[in-house]
Amino acid sequence: MKYSESLKKNADFQKVYRKGKSFANRFLVLYVVPNNTEKNRLGITVSKKVGNSVVRHHLCRLVRESYRLHEDSFQNGLDMVVVARVTAKEASYHEIESALLHLGRLHEIIVN
Repeated sequence: MKYSESLKKNADFQKVYRKGKSFANRFLVLYVVPNNTEKNRLGITVSKKVGNSVVRHHLCRLVRESYRLHEDSFQNGLDMVVVARVTAKEASYHEIESALLHLGRLHEIIVN
């Protein structure tokens, strides 16, 4: 199993937003940029427009778990930022999971 880190610094998020390529679907937006390392770094953002802190944290956990379970499918050496949309508030885990995999296929960063 690979080991991924989290994006934590605002400067890292801004770099991904500026230089990264993005695709979106109904629930999520995924920005991707190469980071020239062997590890992936994942950042997740959920705006206050989506809901209160309980709702935002729940969505963050769903996205993180979806990525963790499919981590082996993603290419190495990427910085990724996942932005949850307002419609994701009512989405189930399986809908979030399929949305994340759909965006990975659009970016062509899913290996198998």
